[in-house]
Amino acid sequence: MLVREKNHIAMIRENEDGTRTPLTLPNHRKIKGATLRTILRQSGITRDEFLNVYDKR
Repeated sequence: MLVREKNHIAMIRENEDGTRTPLTLPNHRKIKGATLRTILRQSGITRDEFLNVYDKR
């Protein structure tokens, strides 16, 4: 769920167990690989899950 979009994108991830995880993502055309890996590790989502949501914005 998109919450806010400016220099960074604030999102809320709805988890299967009913909890929510806040995510803050850079709002750039290109994201460095290391930044993407850190986002994925911290959020516990796969690269494909991230790109699916990121491409829809």
